[in-house]
Amino acid sequence: MKALNIVSLLILILGGLNWLVIGLFEYDVVSEIFDGQDSVGAKIVYIIVGLAALYSLSFFAKVATED
Repeated sequence: MKALNIVSLLILILGGLNWLVIGLFEYDVVSEIFDGQDSVGAKIVYIIVGLAALYSLSFFAKVATED
């Protein structure tokens, strides 16, 4: 389970960095790699980042119980 947590956070961080680049420079790294936002590869990456974000919601319970 610890490995899944680490992978999820890593994917979420990479997705967040992509959003940072979009916000600052209007350059989408994922769509550039996969030749557009509508390509299958880009959609898969976006879905994986979204699933990692949903999974990361479970960390709130863990953080709230830590003292």
